[in-house]
Amino acid sequence: MENLGVARETPLLSWHTQHGAKLADFGGWQMPIEYPESISTKLGKSIATGGVLAEHNAVRTNVGLFDVSHLGKIEVRGEGSLDFLNSIFTNDLNRISDGQAQYSLLCNQSGGVIDDLIVYRHSADHVFIIPNAANCATVFDVLDSDTSLSRNGLTITNAHTNFAVLAVQGPQSDAVLRQLGINVDLEYMHFTHIVINQIGEVIICRTGYSGEFGFELLPAWENAGALWELLVDAVGSLGGQICGLGSRDTLRTEMGYPLHGHELSPEITPLEASIGWAVVLSKPAVHGKEALVTQKTAGVTRLSRGLRCLERAIPRAGMSVLNSHGEVVGVTTSGTFSPTLKEGIALALISPTVGYGDHVTIDVRGRLCQAEIVKVPFVEPHVR
Repeated sequence: MENLGVARETPLLSWHTQHGAKLADFGGWQMPIEYPESISTKLGKSIATGGVLAEHNAVRTNVGLFDVSHLGKIEVRGEGSLDFLNSIFTNDLNRISDGQAQYSLLCNQSGGVIDDLIVYRHSADHVFIIPNAANCATVFDVLDSDTSLSRNGLTITNAHTNFAVLAVQGPQSDAVLRQLGINVDLEYMHFTHIVINQIGEVIICRTGYSGEFGFELLPAWENAGALWELLVDAVGSLGGQICGLGSRDTLRTEMGYPLHGHELSPEITPLEASIGWAVVLSKPAVHGKEALVTQKTAGVTRLSRGLRCLERAIPRAGMSVLNSHGEVVGVTTSGTFSPTLKEGIALALISPTVGYGDHVTIDVRGRLCQAEIVKVPFVEPHVR
């Protein structure tokens, strides 16, 4: 198990510190939340930033650069790697081909979510996994402690600090890569390997967590700083911004993307979180299958839904949601001010007796705020 008692550091922490980033513990890692009003690049250019709102808007309209190297990395190698993981994770890895990525979940025996993750299929005998930062060790332990026959002969490696993850997100993402001499034609949820001069081999993925067109680049941990400097200069030349995890959270909330510890947890199933599309119960085996089949047959008693505030308020996680009779019918799991919509939005676990278009109230610190239940995403995605 990893020691998460002391905040860990990505290879870019000194850069973030030198450039005045506001830092906070995130999943056991010391990470940048937002940046000051301007950043001077290595080439002497000045990049305007200005906090979460400006960073958020840059991703929606231009381009933003994130250090998300805190994300976990696990490699599974050996004959039957794909089949082994397919008997554990909820989605069906046989639905994708080599060079594709898939969103999936690892559930416990009661159907709750241990973690949601992205699975990268190199081949039937080599699979790369990116879990959440705080859950990487747990996911590794679940896989590594498996005693089934299908586990025999497989090598499972916790590669958390073998690779960094640098995310370029926004409509100008491809222009950033072209400045580095990178010309790739990748469809959404596909990946490939490239070689960058003076950086070496980099895995490049058409994935992200912003709802915008973008890429995630995975260089070797020790080469992250050099690649980051190149990306910073390219982003700056296009008028883009360096972004922290504060804007990453507002971006994903506008998309209705779940965050583990909020919309997902060991006590919340994927069916309750409204991501049943990532659960294939027709497979012979999947962790938590019995509990999930039982829940699907009986019907869920709560569902994740979007809430759009109809009056001025900023909801946060853990606030009660009431129906028109004043009865508590749910609780918010995430909430924020939407920089795109200029209004408060939230995700909430709500009784299915309340449906889309219905009006509810959110208890925002003792003040009742009118809201409407809406389908997510709150804003149009442009990932493709």
